[in-house]
Amino acid sequence: MARVNLTPSRIADYRCESGKTQSFLWDSKSRCLALRVTPSGTKAFVCQAKLHGKDIRMTLGSSADWTILDAREAANRFKVTVDQGVDPRGVAADAKVASQTADAEKEARRVIAGTAWNEYLQAPHPKWGATHRRDHYIASQTGGEVPKRGKALTKAGPLSSLLTYPLHEITADVVAAWLKKESASRPTTAGNSLRKFRAFVNWCAIHPTYKRVTQTDCATAKSVTDGAPSKRTKDEDSLQKEQLRPWFKSIVGLENSVFSVYFQGLLLTGARRTEWQILKWSDVDFASKKMTIRDKVAGQRSIPLTPYLASQLQALPRRNSYVFSSPSSEGGYVIGVSKPHKEALAKVGLPHVSLHGLRRSFSTLSEWLEMPVGVVAQIQGHKPSAIAEKHYKRRPIDLLRMHHEKLESWILAQAAVAHECGE
Repeated sequence: MARVNLTPSRIADYRCESGKTQSFLWDSKSRCLALRVTPSGTKAFVCQAKLHGKDIRMTLGSSADWTILDAREAANRFKVTVDQGVDPRGVAADAKVASQTADAEKEARRVIAGTAWNEYLQAPHPKWGATHRRDHYIASQTGGEVPKRGKALTKAGPLSSLLTYPLHEITADVVAAWLKKESASRPTTAGNSLRKFRAFVNWCAIHPTYKRVTQTDCATAKSVTDGAPSKRTKDEDSLQKEQLRPWFKSIVGLENSVFSVYFQGLLLTGARRTEWQILKWSDVDFASKKMTIRDKVAGQRSIPLTPYLASQLQALPRRNSYVFSSPSSEGGYVIGVSKPHKEALAKVGLPHVSLHGLRRSFSTLSEWLEMPVGVVAQIQGHKPSAIAEKHYKRRPIDLLRMHHEKLESWILAQAAVAHECGE
């Protein structure tokens, strides 16, 4: 092939040969360097040499961006690399990837954990319910905002301080120190927040950007797990037989009758707190002695309306369509009911029992009467636990009522609650 001394004027004058898709003008000073031109007039410097008996070619860049001297130096380095049996294209590709990786890591190191957390909350989580999602927002809220109810400003969530760190700075030591501080004042919420943060870290560990800087063991290291508050057992989060009397005394004595009946209903029906909150008057059939509950599993279920509970419901004010109405809430039904229940427990010296613990208490207390497990499950809306229960035993409401009324009467007897409908 003919070679010429590539000069600026020759580069400027060179044209693609007619009928060809590209033409090459080879340099006489650097034998693997050429100027390539296309019919459109696009010009670039290329290097070409034989590697293991085959021609390999690599584009350096546009002749408008490269001087001839720089192109010759690059072509010489290209030739040296080829002579060593190495493909320069692979070296260049590796260098590009390394540069891009370094840039990505540099960018990722600027990310504040709270930014990644907000993206995490917006990501699809098919198994999250509305309450679970709301709990994440509460755990990370910065606080200091005016609440919808009450006058006191909202408190900062347990995770708010941790999420102010750059993501790459959150190590096991940082998490352990945060957990120790939070556990001193609110151990239960600190433990719940740690579990939420652990799931967040797992999400970051597979995120295209955040995985580069996430310390994946920051929430699972021994220094963290050793300091985690111990979870209360299910037995601890339920009322025991001997606690029924002080519990009823405090709950029945509440000034807010709607709260009082709401709490009693959770215990006497074993319903989920949210499905009990949205009970409507149209769901209550006093004549047939039954109620229709909005079931999160089956859509809805019918349960007995026991005598004492019926008398309590009938005494409630009918301010709107909801049984447990609230004129001040947006939805029309009571919200924020955990606090008054906690205060009622403290008033009589009882340990904390969650609202879900009242549902658990229904199941636990039923064992004193040896109620059939299937009856309890059907009233509470649990999935059948055995093949026989699933396919053959769907008990009529009258049969449920027989067992349910016995349980209500027994609970009231233990609580020493006098009622006209009972013994």
